[in-house]
Amino acid sequence: MIKATYTKYLLHFKIPSGTSRGILKTKETYFIILEENGKKGIGETGLFRGLSIDDVPHYEEQLAWACAHIDKGLAFLSAKFFNFPSIQFGLEQAFLSLQSATTYDLFSSKFTNGKATIPINGLVWMGDQSFMKNQIKEKLDAGFSCIKMKIGAIDFKTEIALLKSIRKEFSANEIELRIDANGAFSPNDALEKLKILSDLELHSIEQPIQQGQYEAMKTLCESTPLPIALDEELIGVFSLEEKRKLITEIKPQYIILKPSLIGGFEGSNTWIKLATENNCGWWITSALESNIGLNAIAQFTYTLKNKLPQGLGTGGLFTNNIQSPLEVNKGTLQYNTQKDWNFTI
Repeated sequence: MIKATYTKYLLHFKIPSGTSRGILKTKETYFIILEENGKKGIGETGLFRGLSIDDVPHYEEQLAWACAHIDKGLAFLSAKFFNFPSIQFGLEQAFLSLQSATTYDLFSSKFTNGKATIPINGLVWMGDQSFMKNQIKEKLDAGFSCIKMKIGAIDFKTEIALLKSIRKEFSANEIELRIDANGAFSPNDALEKLKILSDLELHSIEQPIQQGQYEAMKTLCESTPLPIALDEELIGVFSLEEKRKLITEIKPQYIILKPSLIGGFEGSNTWIKLATENNCGWWITSALESNIGLNAIAQFTYTLKNKLPQGLGTGGLFTNNIQSPLEVNKGTLQYNTQKDWNFTI
């Protein structure tokens, strides 16, 4: 008989982090804990306030219901919570963790054995010019060859100047630059801004306009001089038909998969299959989970053998993260087998 409980946990940022949605100082998350015959399984339901489609007032009631009916199994519960992607993902992790040889080894591989790494991008948060410039220098000094810069918080000309300063020192062959607009552009001026940005030999831009503007995004992807990666656009797209329509009609150059926001491993695999069938690139990104969720995402990501830098460098953002073997070193995420887990929630 499986016993299931959940607990809430508040992550604290080391430095308040700027996004187009404001300054983040804390990030709440939840853990589902399964116990059976002396074994324990742990999963994280990484709710993201203001972004997750399942950010609803009765969220904890849903978690409590899932725990109370855990005996119905993963397949039943995943179907039941089809519109609660973070709960789907937490349950996937928890059941897999319970069934695995050890609590945290969900997908045993060369990555979990400490013999392989995952290339990742270095994340530069929004802020004033000096703050962003310092972050860029830190990432370059730390050995990152791919930098993702969030834009939209300061004026566009200043952001262009920052990007130009990087390109002046480093060619596109030396440093890959990705930018994330988080929907900061308007449909009216987006194409003009993309043309200016394309002169800087950027890899791609994430979500140039806000999600839900279907025809505007379709037109933009058709005429853009800079590859567009859809991110928030995937949130809340539940059925296979809706997903296929988005890929085949908008025709993005890339999609970005955040398992906590799109239904975990199963949701990610569905999007990957559709993207592959339609010559659309993809990569995986964490969504400010603790190291519990990040560990699950990283292990899953390694099995997919995608050679692009992934967005998995968020584990060091918090003062009170769960102690884990995950480490960022020279632009890669590594699993240090000499380090132990310490989950004491």
